[in-house]
Amino acid sequence: MNRTTPIKRRYAGAFSVAPTIFTEEGELDLDGQKRCVDFIIDAGADGLCILANYSEQFSLTDDERARLTTTILDHVAGRVPVIVTTTHFSPAICAARSRAAQAAGAAMVMIMPPYHGATIRCGEAAIEHFFEEVSNAIDIPIMYQDAPMSGTSVSAAFLARLAHKIDNLRYFKIEVPQSAAKLRELIELGGDAIEGPWDGEEAITLLADLDAGATGSILGGGYPDGLQPILKAYLAGNRDEAAAGYARWLPLINYENRQCGLIACKALMKEGGVIASDAVRRPLVPLHPATRAGLIEIARRLDAQVLRWAH
Repeated sequence: MNRTTPIKRRYAGAFSVAPTIFTEEGELDLDGQKRCVDFIIDAGADGLCILANYSEQFSLTDDERARLTTTILDHVAGRVPVIVTTTHFSPAICAARSRAAQAAGAAMVMIMPPYHGATIRCGEAAIEHFFEEVSNAIDIPIMYQDAPMSGTSVSAAFLARLAHKIDNLRYFKIEVPQSAAKLRELIELGGDAIEGPWDGEEAITLLADLDAGATGSILGGGYPDGLQPILKAYLAGNRDEAAAGYARWLPLINYENRQCGLIACKALMKEGGVIASDAVRRPLVPLHPATRAGLIEIARRLDAQVLRWAH
């Protein structure tokens, strides 16, 4: 039996992925992590997402995941809602991670369908059973992360069916090609079962996805001061204002998405003195100096808050 606990709050708006902060030696920098979180909240994010792919979750030990979850949620202390990524191939392990996140104060968990490597995938029936098992273990909402990284292609009709059948599965982060078309179909087929049709992929498709009906987005954490006002304006019915803001910030959005990837946020934070090190864990490598310079140049032109927050 699925739980029937009602979801108490509908989440919407601009949620930023918090990168995982490391020392130059590759250890967790929990003080830097707290400063990172404080900046993201101060810069206007409506919420946080932690342990995401852009948080380098794939390079963390289970103990590190637990330490980060409790450290961040304790430090946030309810200032904004926090989504915790709990993806795992095993539904039992994913359920255990999700229960722990709920116990620590998470507002929601985000999960990709089960996959491993380049070839091991699960069919629709197995995916459905997977999410049923996780849903039965918790009371908070689940966000289905429909991302190319999983290598699992599912239809909007299948996602809508899951929303109708699984009580806690009410949010869907769509970050596949032609995301707007898929969001539009998902909303049409899912109706009231879709509490949160969300955009993803660092805002590169944000305006199109908002036009398709998205009510939230999980974004990079480097410049919430640029991104949150776009969603705020759009959701308040001010599309022209949102479009103008999107046009202004699009060069930085594009540069992050197409040139830098997950390192962009930490590079901006280090440049502004928010964190001491923008190190990524091996085998990832730092940004090329020219790429980093291009990122900082665009951010300075926009007077991004990250470059002056710590001063």
